[in-house]
Amino acid sequence: MNPVAFKVFGIEVMWYGILISIGVVIGTILALKEAKRLGIEEDTMIDLLLYAIPIALIGARVHYVIFSWDYYRNNMVEIFHFRGGGLAIHGAIISAIIVAVIFTRKRKVDFWKIADACAPSLILGQAIGRWGNYINQEAYGTPTDLPWGIIVDGIKVHPTFLYESIGNFLIFIFLLWYRRNKAKVSGEVFLLYLMLYSIIRYFVEGLRTDSLMLGPIRIAQLISIASVFLTIYFFIKRRKNHFI
Repeated sequence: MNPVAFKVFGIEVMWYGILISIGVVIGTILALKEAKRLGIEEDTMIDLLLYAIPIALIGARVHYVIFSWDYYRNNMVEIFHFRGGGLAIHGAIISAIIVAVIFTRKRKVDFWKIADACAPSLILGQAIGRWGNYINQEAYGTPTDLPWGIIVDGIKVHPTFLYESIGNFLIFIFLLWYRRNKAKVSGEVFLLYLMLYSIIRYFVEGLRTDSLMLGPIRIAQLISIASVFLTIYFFIKRRKNHFI
């Protein structure tokens, strides 16, 4: 499939960007709807998203560039070529969390409540955005003989983008159910989002051939392991005494 969707005045519009934009729009609508249910002012949520979304995209790019520096140090101009791919979701998540913590402290609003409102939107956006990897022919896995393998450069490989997209969508459904039926204190939905995504990402990353590395260590797996332990800790503390 051609990565270019169409051209406007000679400028190529990439499917990668379109899918990310669709994920952002749908996620924003869902987050605003949930914020209203939780009693969060719409203007507060909109203000947060206006900061968090662009900074998250920058964070995703910075993360990718840092751990691909061997390439970018000799191709500095390519650092700003967002449209061709090269966004690391962990960079986006970390950046968004930092923005949200600073924002909620300054506005004196509950970080955990806002995080819960955003969590299902985040994972749904990730599920949609992964299809941009397929169109760009990136984020695929090792060779396989499985019938659902995809052909890349003449070789049948694991469609790791698909594994993660399906996993993310299932997490989205679970979070909606958990939010309505099981959540006891604010923050649980957000923490479960981080925990479950980290588990899926750890195993999917093990199949990928384009992992960002720190020596022999896959960065995404390292972050995923740390995230699982941290979220379990915070989950237990929130249940016991509403730890902030």
